[in-house]
Amino acid sequence: MKMNMRLADYIRAEIEPILQDWQAFAQTIFHARHMGKTGLRDHARDMLLEIADDLDSRQSESEQAAKSKGHGPVEIEGEESWAEVHGGDRQTSGFSVMETISEFRALRASVVSHWTKACPTISCDQLEDLTRFHEAIDQAVAESLEQYAILKEMETRLFGAVLLASPDPIYVLDLKGRFIYANKATADLFALEPEEIIGKTTFDLGFPFAADFQRNLEKVITDQSTYRGKFVHKFASGKGERFEYLLAPVLDEDQNTEATVCISRDITEQALAEEKIWHNAHHDLLTGLPNRRLFLDRLEQEVKHAKRSSSPLAVLFTDLDGFKDVNDSFGHEVGDRLLADVAGRLTDCVREVDTVARMGGDEFTVILIGTKRRKDAELVAQKIIDALATPFQIAEQTVQISVSIGISFYPRDAASPVALLEAADQAMYKAKESGSNRLYFFDTADNTDRSSAS
Repeated sequence: MKMNMRLADYIRAEIEPILQDWQAFAQTIFHARHMGKTGLRDHARDMLLEIADDLDSRQSESEQAAKSKGHGPVEIEGEESWAEVHGGDRQTSGFSVMETISEFRALRASVVSHWTKACPTISCDQLEDLTRFHEAIDQAVAESLEQYAILKEMETRLFGAVLLASPDPIYVLDLKGRFIYANKATADLFALEPEEIIGKTTFDLGFPFAADFQRNLEKVITDQSTYRGKFVHKFASGKGERFEYLLAPVLDEDQNTEATVCISRDITEQALAEEKIWHNAHHDLLTGLPNRRLFLDRLEQEVKHAKRSSSPLAVLFTDLDGFKDVNDSFGHEVGDRLLADVAGRLTDCVREVDTVARMGGDEFTVILIGTKRRKDAELVAQKIIDALATPFQIAEQTVQISVSIGISFYPRDAASPVALLEAADQAMYKAKESGSNRLYFFDTADNTDRSSAS
């Protein structure tokens, strides 16, 4: 190494080891860890080569004075210096101001360290080069931060405009769950002025979902993870009823959670539509009762519960006697109204915890929860027989029907939902063979049903 080598030539000749030291530091910057070679090493190479070119250029006294204050020559309109490109790139890449400055500090340190080791004693010209190098770095820092600030301010304005225009409530909460920002949509939803919201918690505002919301908020803060949740509430504004929300942590430069942002959305219309679709898929459209699909699902759940709790349950399978004659005599419209009225009377004969379902046609089923004695099921079945024996008044017509009922018990008669239903069905046919208004219990001993007259 020539002792009188100029700094610009040294930078070009030793750029690889200089960059190696710089890159080792750059990869400790949080937002630089996942950047590739182009974003880090090649970008720094361009910085150094432009500084080397600057060191080779002649400077007037006014230019030297400007450089000493961190100001470079006026750029051609429409062109950006490499420092301005750097500042804009770092801002859009999520770098903080300190992270952006630290790159320049590391680049300066790497060059000076290698230069002083290569030239322990330096000439006046080399000292001037070193001074100009520091001025070039200072100028680059100033240009980079200016561009960074311009883009940051623009981003802030755009973000503010987005928040203001957003139809979705968006708000920011501090680590104690207090509102520190709320957009217009939030104020409109809560029917409160912004100053009535800021500094308050969901508890302070009297929201019934506050406890669950706070627990989820604390989890997001601790785990630094996002959380999707839902709540049901009708605000004072009268807007909405069903809402979903997303909580996400806001991290500071040291990657510590400093706040949480929440975006909520009114999904009332969507939720009600989904519930209607589900209801129609699981309920009989004529009577509103659970259909076969939902009945079997509930029976499966009740059998599992009965197995865990060692408690019995009973299934009643009912079939209307004389329903075909009603259809033939009065028409299907009267028949449909009769089925709807039968559903109402059946529901009145059981408890809310029990299930009444329409299996199709004129067949109905009942799940009786916790029925320990045969007599208990018999009393309910007889109540149904009596209720349906009372004449129906439909479209100025008096309609008279009867019913046949088969009864099975879990676990005595069957251990599975399907087998339990089949046993009750078989018992119902035995009852129908004996005449109208009859109930029969399934008997597994000899598969012969025992009857009981009404």
